[in-house]
Amino acid sequence: MICKYMIKFFNTILLLFSLVLVAQTKSEVYKIKYDKFENGKKTGENIAIYVYNQMVFLSKPTDKIQQYIDLKNNYNVTTIKDGNIVFKKIIPFDSLPKPKFDSDTRIIMGYKCQHATFSYFSNTIDVWFTEQTTVKGSPNSSYLPNKNALVLQLVVNGNYAFIASAINKENKYIPELNYDDKTKVVTTSEFEEIAINSRYKVLRIFDNEILNFDPNRVIPKESELATDKVYHFSKGSVVLKKIKITPELKNSSAIFAKLTSKSTGDAYDRTGSVFIIPAKKEENTTTLLDAYLHGLDKLPIYTDNKKNKYQGIKKEKDYTPAIEILRFFTPFGVNYFNDKRKINNYNWAKDVVYKEDVTSLIPTDEDEIWIGVFIGNYDAGGHTISLELDAYPSMKNNEEKPNKKKYVAPLFSTVNTMEMSGQNYGGLFANDTLKVNFEIKENLQNLQLLYTTTGHGGWGNGDEFVPRMNKVFVDGQEVFKIIPWRTDCATYRLSNPASGNFSDGLSSSDLSRSNWCPGTLTPPYIIPLKLPKGNHIIEVVIEQGPNEGPSTNHWNVSGVLVGELKD
Repeated sequence: MICKYMIKFFNTILLLFSLVLVAQTKSEVYKIKYDKFENGKKTGENIAIYVYNQMVFLSKPTDKIQQYIDLKNNYNVTTIKDGNIVFKKIIPFDSLPKPKFDSDTRIIMGYKCQHATFSYFSNTIDVWFTEQTTVKGSPNSSYLPNKNALVLQLVVNGNYAFIASAINKENKYIPELNYDDKTKVVTTSEFEEIAINSRYKVLRIFDNEILNFDPNRVIPKESELATDKVYHFSKGSVVLKKIKITPELKNSSAIFAKLTSKSTGDAYDRTGSVFIIPAKKEENTTTLLDAYLHGLDKLPIYTDNKKNKYQGIKKEKDYTPAIEILRFFTPFGVNYFNDKRKINNYNWAKDVVYKEDVTSLIPTDEDEIWIGVFIGNYDAGGHTISLELDAYPSMKNNEEKPNKKKYVAPLFSTVNTMEMSGQNYGGLFANDTLKVNFEIKENLQNLQLLYTTTGHGGWGNGDEFVPRMNKVFVDGQEVFKIIPWRTDCATYRLSNPASGNFSDGLSSSDLSRSNWCPGTLTPPYIIPLKLPKGNHIIEVVIEQGPNEGPSTNHWNVSGVLVGELKD
């Protein structure tokens, strides 16, 4: 019995001592440390908040986004600096998630704590808080049960928790606000836009450039080509720009290509491609840029078994094809034909956005590259496109090792980006295989072939609408086979206002196709390879069908080896 009373007396003294410890005046600063737990185990990580002059400081001074709980004015403040401007959003306490209280209690750090539960974005947050301290606050500004509470434990979905382990007076540190009454106030949605855009670097390549058929386009002179200037080639159907490989690209953990496209006159679904041409090349070698500048005669010829000729479709000793980084297909007339094909309850899209991870395909070891966009069409209005590269930094920059040196080697591409200048379609597969000799000069790891394939031509019996087998062989061994086919094209109906409607209720844009749909991307197939240094042969075999009348069956295939150089 004496022992029981002694324990009770000791707990009372501890509680009184704690209350005295945190009896805060306006000029005092208190630091509250929280240890992090995952699945009941301490992780070794911790966070700290500071309370000063009825303000709770939730962020480190070096954080880009600063968060505060203003207990005096009953709202939360979040700030971000963009350039030389600081923006802030203000969230009143009565706009925060509402707690539900129950009768559960527990003792944490000698304080009697009450229990509250929040539900937010399908997450359950349990907090244990006390009102026995003068110091108030929470480690998360969204979960403060009331302005008289100090949250000592916060648990998310029962999995990870922050539990207070220390409350100390700070004698040498006074936290500072990074905003004042003159700071620009923005709405929550505006703030989110600023915050998201600040997390990665956007490199704008093309801005509202028109790709159309213009036989009067003047080809620029090679001596006049400059970095960061836009040029049009192949009678307006290709746009090119030489860009610098910036530090953001070199040091990024991920790079995405984002293309926006809309019709400015063309009603049809067209093949499109975003591609890279090296800016630096060896002496006496040719790239696709030479053909854009000086004509198709600059490209090496591949002759199939029936003596048909195809220009610049595969790697040669003195020729390197383009690196295709994104294959896309325009929809039927989105934007331009929206008002010309009005249908009740059909809310046509204003444009189409394509976005794809192209990290492995960007040769970041180079200083400069040419980047281009092609849309095959014979329409004077054509299409308007914008292109950007989004470079995302590592989320653990201080801990990450430097990026390994990339290996990027284009092997073949039958995408005839000079179609409007007379480049032949890739119809060789009806009587031949595409065979490429190549050499690997380095020791590589994580080697992959990125193989992109789409079938075209004909009407109901053409390869666009008939499934066809694709096979890839390396050094005589089959490494990949697939029937590339898309059955989800009807998903994109609202991007296709000019699509023809049939008597059975289907629209042309609904029909299944050989690995593409109007208004979509076609991502590459990833084929893992293990190849030693030395010479190798790759072969592409496609069961291409016979031509249907004057319509020529053909396949747009591209293949790029990607990997990393071994240390």
